[in-house]
Amino acid sequence: MKIGIVRFPGSNCDIDCLEAWRVMGEEPKLIWHQETSVQGFDLIVLPGGFSYGDYLRTGAIARFSPIMNDVIRFAKEGGLVWGICNGFQILTECGLLPGALLRNAGLHFICSPQYLRVENNKLAFTNCYEQGQVIQIPISHGEGNYTIDDDGLKALQDNGQIVFRYVTPEGEASAEGNPNGSRDNIAGIVNKKGNVLGMMPHPERVVEEITGGVDGKGMFLSILKAWEGRV
Repeated sequence: MKIGIVRFPGSNCDIDCLEAWRVMGEEPKLIWHQETSVQGFDLIVLPGGFSYGDYLRTGAIARFSPIMNDVIRFAKEGGLVWGICNGFQILTECGLLPGALLRNAGLHFICSPQYLRVENNKLAFTNCYEQGQVIQIPISHGEGNYTIDDDGLKALQDNGQIVFRYVTPEGEASAEGNPNGSRDNIAGIVNKKGNVLGMMPHPERVVEEITGGVDGKGMFLSILKAWEGRV
């Protein structure tokens, strides 16, 4: 599989993503943000970090990096795009995903393990999980509070676009299980076509037991399974 990981000034999880894919037997390539084409890739990953130092607003400057014009084209033509943490923020800024990410409700940066519930396992990104499965994926963000208006939320719910919710260890999507105040406990969403995923948690950090668990490995396996089914 041909995987491209976009590196913006301030990206700090690009190598994490690269190494996670290597664990899966793949050899992704880093794409500098000033390049202008993603031609030939099967998957584009927008990794976590602090693109452009988050000086204006998270993802707001990276959205205008030269590479993003072709990422948008690629996504609109059905290519797989996976935005993690800052990558999710960039996807909302460029309009590939609805809503926005605000400061955490407690106004503090949070870095900790977090329970998620799989809300849609019929996607290229989640087909190796069970519907309703509770997994533990770490979060690491200061602006992960997902917000969207009432009509937008209803559309996400009606179309099955909510992919992950923050939950308690028992799997309840309650205030106790919501670390940042995200509306409807949303941790990750997909576009209507199902080919663009944005999520705040970091699955690339849990693909080996030595790093604390393997609950994130299912996303990498899902993508490979979906891709292999198409070729």
